[in-house]
Amino acid sequence: MNDDSDAKKSRKSLRSRVKELKPFQCKNLIAVLEEPNDIGNIGTVIRNVNASGVEKVYIIDPQGALPDEWQEMRETRALSKTSGSANKWTFVKRFDSTQDCLDHLRSNGYKSVATSPHVKGKASYYLDECDFTEMAKLAVWFGNEARGISEAAVQQSEFCVAIPMFGLVESLNLGTSSGIVLYEVTKQRRAYQSEYARSNRRQKRSVPLPTTIPRD
Repeated sequence: MNDDSDAKKSRKSLRSRVKELKPFQCKNLIAVLEEPNDIGNIGTVIRNVNASGVEKVYIIDPQGALPDEWQEMRETRALSKTSGSANKWTFVKRFDSTQDCLDHLRSNGYKSVATSPHVKGKASYYLDECDFTEMAKLAVWFGNEARGISEAAVQQSEFCVAIPMFGLVESLNLGTSSGIVLYEVTKQRRAYQSEYARSNRRQKRSVPLPTTIPRD
């Protein structure tokens, strides 16, 4: 078989895989990274996002370390290496500031939830106490590796969510925490969208969508 035939076969296989995975993607769900310091952490989160079926990633990048255009983002070698090439298949958008991102989300009907273990003056819940299906359009925020989530993001969020921890060390790195939180969020939302066509819990599907991919 020549190289052209191999390439066509590969493209067909990828298209088939994309079609197979489409029902499992969580619609109207965005992961937001607020001023991450490490390109490796960004890549890890993008990988988690793609693997869990989150629709998009927004990155607040005031230093302009990342390209503005998604196509350029897909071709960024550092992201490809750390994300396992998930950046090629995941929509990523950058913003210059936290407020720009919040304004964009609000104008498009999204509600925000901030991940933070210690927050005062804001409703705060453990991960397993939250219902992540109540908001039709949801953005889940993850803070800077050193400073955590900003006050602006906290105050403009619906509530804060924390991962229950039972050790002396009460922190997890960005890659680990995003994986845990997004697993729970997508599990809930996938089960919900399997049963209901819309967010008002009235339009129940006659045939539920699958929630897991059949094993070979």
